Amino acid sequence: MYARILGPLTLLDGLRNVTPRAPKQRQLLSLLLLHAGQVVAVDECVDELWADSPPLSAHSTLQTYVMQIRKTLRSAVSTTGRSADIHLETRDRGYLLAVGAGRLDLHQFEKLVEQASLARIAGDHARESELLHRALGLWSGRALADVTCGPLLRTWLSGLRETRLGVLEQRIDADLRIGRHHQLIGELNVLTRQYPTHENLHAQLMIALYRSGRTADALEVYARLRRTLRTELGLEPSARMRDLHTDLLNSAPVTESVYLPGPGSTPVPLRPVG
Repeated sequence: MYARILGPLTLLDGLRNVTPRAPKQRQLLSLLLLHAGQVVAVDECVDELWADSPPLSAHSTLQTYVMQIRKTLRSAVSTTGRSADIHLETRDRGYLLAVGAGRLDLHQFEKLVEQASLARIAGDHARESELLHRALGLWSGRALADVTCGPLLRTWLSGLRETRLGVLEQRIDADLRIGRHHQLIGELNVLTRQYPTHENLHAQLMIALYRSGRTADALEVYARLRRTLRTELGLEPSARMRDLHTDLLNSAPVTESVYLPGPGSTPVPLRPVG
């Protein structure tokens, strides 16, 4: 069995899609998958499913959802005759979803990012780029795009979005370091429009344009960022961005180690806080 949450919720038994259809079951399964290998307290499950308005029957209804999810997981085992790759255990005041190695796309994503961080520290940016391309390729849209989310899932998904963006920045950095500046310009133009105050993405676009012989366009990217920061936040670009702008004006050599996070930077967090 294999589970996907980096996109629409999907539970696969071989080629057979066994994803629950009932909204509350899907919501509970998503919460348990995000906490795979950890006990999720009954009260947390209730908070996620009903927020501040749980029904009087919340605990018994929760037990029904657990039973239905467990039945789905067991049916896959009985069909294949194999031991369960994913199974749901009842623990003291909570539930634990045990997931076998390589059976959840989020775990695969985390493993690839960790391997890429080691390649980065070793200075092997081609390997880093390859691993991060594979990690981001596991995403098929917004995480849990078709699941109704309560307060706990919303917090986790906010953290996952930030993590994905951080990994994307790291991948673009790796691509810049191995000379793929021409190929990155289109992608970075889209990203800087999506994140108009994000300095690092703008720095990456400026470097890609500059190395492609488009200094005037790189300077315009800085000017656009400066206008946006002033208008929306009442701020000026950081000293790092101002230094990059000055170096471009002076046609100075531009290296990623000066303007972008390097191998010694803080690793991208894979688990949201809270």
